[in-house]
Order: sequence, then C-alpha cells, then structure tokens
Amino acid sequence: MNDHPYIEVNPKVMMGKPVIKGTRITVELILESLGAGETLENLLAAWPRLTREAVNDALAFAADSLKGEKIYPIAV
Repeated sequence: MNDHPYIEVNPKVMMGKPVIKGTRITVELILESLGAGETLENLLAAWPRLTREAVNDALAFAADSLKGEKIYPIAV
C-alpha cells in the first residue's frame, strides 16, 4: 500500500473498504460524489479532514485497482 500513502484498508474500519487514512471517508464515497457532479472544492468543504492530496490518491488508487488483479494484504 506504499503506492497510496493516503489510503488505508483495515477490516475494523468501514468493514475493510479502502478509506482515507484516519477517517471513515471511503474511496467509494469520493468516486460517487465526484461522479455525481460534486466539485473537489465542495468535498473539501464538506469534510474538513479531507485534503486535495488525499482525493488525488483515492483517484489513483481506484485507477490502479481497475488496471488488473492486485492483492492488497490486510493486517489482521
């Protein structure tokens, strides 16, 4: 997961969905919001703990996830 320093996958947080580290903001929520037409500025205003860098990392994580089969180890 070093390729995505802002992303965390932890089975104890949001049932293991990828989230922005230190939050319960899922990568899925960011993608859905942007896909629905929300602006980056609106997301940053709605979630003060969210940063522009974290959103960019979430987008990169999603793109990497779609590139092919990749295994993301989960610490147990």
